[in-house]
Amino acid sequence: MRLVFCGSPPFATAILERLIEGPHRPVAVVTQPTRAAGRGRGHKPSPVAELAKGAQIEVLAPDSLKDEAFRSRLAEIAPDLALVASYGELIDRQLLAVPKLGWINVHGSLLPRWRGASPVQAAILAGDATTGVSIQRVVRRLDAGDVCHAIETPIGERETGGELTERLSDLGARAAVEALELIAAGAAEFVPQDRQQITKCSKLTKADGRLDWALPAIELERRVRAMTPWPGATTTLPGGEALKLAQVGIRESIEGAPGEVRLVDGQPQVRAGEGSLALERVQPPGKRVMDAGDWWRGARLEEGLLLGGEVQT
Repeated sequence: MRLVFCGSPPFATAILERLIEGPHRPVAVVTQPTRAAGRGRGHKPSPVAELAKGAQIEVLAPDSLKDEAFRSRLAEIAPDLALVASYGELIDRQLLAVPKLGWINVHGSLLPRWRGASPVQAAILAGDATTGVSIQRVVRRLDAGDVCHAIETPIGERETGGELTERLSDLGARAAVEALELIAAGAAEFVPQDRQQITKCSKLTKADGRLDWALPAIELERRVRAMTPWPGATTTLPGGEALKLAQVGIRESIEGAPGEVRLVDGQPQVRAGEGSLALERVQPPGKRVMDAGDWWRGARLEEGLLLGGEVQT
């Protein structure tokens, strides 16, 4: 099949790698344009674009899928099928009609659970025991298309959003290749999603990483894992500076109010609304991720301080 691949890192990178090695090597790759990043605001090439160029595959990087030059070029390519993985822009009716066999999408959940932009984080936040990847037909409603293939996987007890995203990207690569084989053989069966089982999630913002110490420790621990590495789980020190929590553990309740810190066996432990969290690894302002006990001793903080006040502006 003449395949066009559309995707953005990090989720799309492993999928494109597998496609390049397989029988349905893309004839073109569509990805987001190079954008300024980092303190120097230099333009860093997308790993997806670099991978495609290294494989001598045509790269299209429009500012928008509405760009007329892009639409014209896609029509010239005349793909049989388009495969999407975390592209980040909705596909309109005109584009959906270009490939003869339509568009399919690699989604990081077991649809219809967690339709939307943050399915990996949503699954961790909800305490789901399992998740997976789904290959679905792209339609005009977000993640509402029929599913032709899915692979399930358990979520690790301490797995972070970043770690699970990486695993699902690898799993998505396998699922995509298997789905393409089914479609090429005319054996793919697209099954409608069960509307009674739909759950939805939205795009993450930095505010999603803010910790409310009045919540139970189990919910806070899930949020720390879900928001690592981005947007990061944060609380505030008494002076208003943000402290990022990179790794925590659930413990029994300690004395004090929600957000109050006590030392237990040399490690800082924070009272939650129910239970408490042991801080294992943290990232203080302007510093690297470090052992929480080392941070506490180096900062010369005192027991009883409260986390979670107002943020400095």
